[in-house]
Amino acid sequence: MTHFLVSETNPDGSKLEDILRVIRSDIFDRCTKIRDDMRPEAQIVLGNNVKILDLISQAITLAEDSSHVLDKAFGPSAKGGLPRIGDA
Repeated sequence: MTHFLVSETNPDGSKLEDILRVIRSDIFDRCTKIRDDMRPEAQIVLGNNVKILDLISQAITLAEDSSHVLDKAFGPSAKGGLPRIGDA
């Protein structure tokens, strides 16, 4: 059972790329709040967050690619329907 992602048991869930976009936006908002804080700790956190933003952006691209492959091969996902690949 998934808590956040769309599945046959969670038809109102979200696509992975959509969840990642929300997380990326939250991290970006945090970065803007600490960008002018010149304390070393704040700068370390800011640098780490910038790296995390890049990794999340890469993950979004991969998730979008997977969605595209599945849509092309099997058509759009049916909300609450059986999974397009894997076990039900």
